[in-house]
Amino acid sequence: MVKGSSYDVEVEEIEEIDEVNGSVSKQDIEDKLLKSVLQNDKKSIEEGKLISESFNQGISAFNPDIMFENLTKNYSMAKKIYGQTLIKLISGYNSSYVERNINIPEFRRELKKKIQEKVEEMRDEKLLKRDFSVSDQGLKLASLILYTEELDNLIPKGVFGEKIHKERAHYGERGESRRYKKGDRYKDISIRESLKLALRRGRQKIGVDELKTSQRQSKGQHHIIYALDASGSMKGKKIEVCKKAGIALAYKAITAKDKVGLIVFGSDVKEEVRPTHDFSLLLREITRIKASKQTDFKAMLHKTMDLFEKGDYSKHLIVLTDAMPTVGKDPQKESIREISRIRNLGITVSLIGINLDKEARQFAERLVEIGEGRLYLVKELEELDKIVLEDYYAIA
Repeated sequence: MVKGSSYDVEVEEIEEIDEVNGSVSKQDIEDKLLKSVLQNDKKSIEEGKLISESFNQGISAFNPDIMFENLTKNYSMAKKIYGQTLIKLISGYNSSYVERNINIPEFRRELKKKIQEKVEEMRDEKLLKRDFSVSDQGLKLASLILYTEELDNLIPKGVFGEKIHKERAHYGERGESRRYKKGDRYKDISIRESLKLALRRGRQKIGVDELKTSQRQSKGQHHIIYALDASGSMKGKKIEVCKKAGIALAYKAITAKDKVGLIVFGSDVKEEVRPTHDFSLLLREITRIKASKQTDFKAMLHKTMDLFEKGDYSKHLIVLTDAMPTVGKDPQKESIREISRIRNLGITVSLIGINLDKEARQFAERLVEIGEGRLYLVKELEELDKIVLEDYYAIA
């Protein structure tokens, strides 16, 4: 058992695994990163959080001179740019402490030294490139931290339920039992239920009349696209919680053999991933999301139609946003027109709205009415991952 303030990991058995779709290359590097996280390496955890927080704040690089200049020139503005969490992680001081002492020359020298040392350490560890931007290794570490935090948050709550469809199938999960009929497969015979029935009847042997078989239930197959609004108003805590909700969805759906895709939209579509079983790909793309400016619903909805492949499976879009569409001559009307086209292609649409005003709520209600999905109005961000999973479980 490895114990720490945030991570408790118990390893019962270690065995070699084969590489499958979704596994990551450069295994030695990833093993080292994962080992650092599992061993509760405080330094690695803080560095992973620092990189993750930089993405949440829309920061692309850690140039120490520019960061120090911004902090000392106008601290109030710098706090809005970087956020209090990033300032603490990069400097080692609480934001309030920095604010109180930022005009003291001695403290400024110490602050500059701390920032430079942290950035150089991260470059030496190959977490940052020479130009101070995040490296692939840095992205992987941030992804591991985000993933571990979300699982630590969800598993104790017991929210990883199981969705089961009523359609019967040969290769699904065992469901309710019934009497054996000619033609039933022998492997579906329920020994336990058959034995119970024979004992109740006082039999010493199980006869044909006592045989019970389990009905197999199909899990079906679903392709889900998680569309995340990365406009400027989502910067910081909002986008962090939305990322973790996306990780929870990808983890659960892919475990259940469903596919998950991703669309990141702001003033345009910034990132896209077709529905896939590749969890590591989704984890990396979700981690690197940065907030931008406006909200282009139409572009996101249009892209959705391209990402869903043809096939006999259900198609569902989950949209997370905190705003109205703002791009186009008539953004609302154009978005509603795209929703109608999407629904005609067999795609259902749900929307999770974060602190929507009255006008945005009315637009959202119209959108899910046409999309034949569900509307969730969120005020408390802490429950967002549970709501995303609730919508996933509700897919018929």
